[in-house]
Amino acid sequence: MCVAVSARVIETDERAGKVDVRGNILNVGIAVRNVKPGDYVLIHAGCVIEVIKKEQAEEIADLLRELEDL
Repeated sequence: MCVAVSARVIETDERAGKVDVRGNILNVGIAVRNVKPGDYVLIHAGCVIEVIKKEQAEEIADLLRELEDL
């Protein structure tokens, strides 16, 4: 099973960026998506796979927290 996590984009350049995943700052590839700081994205295997709305990002984060509690 594959799981993508939501993140907020902090900074970008042409092919890479930094995102905030629940307080953890990660370097990710963004070559396949046009993203900008402040966007919310799904990341999988170190790459941005989709730009999403803030509400979707929060819902995914909530679901992952619930899974951690199980």
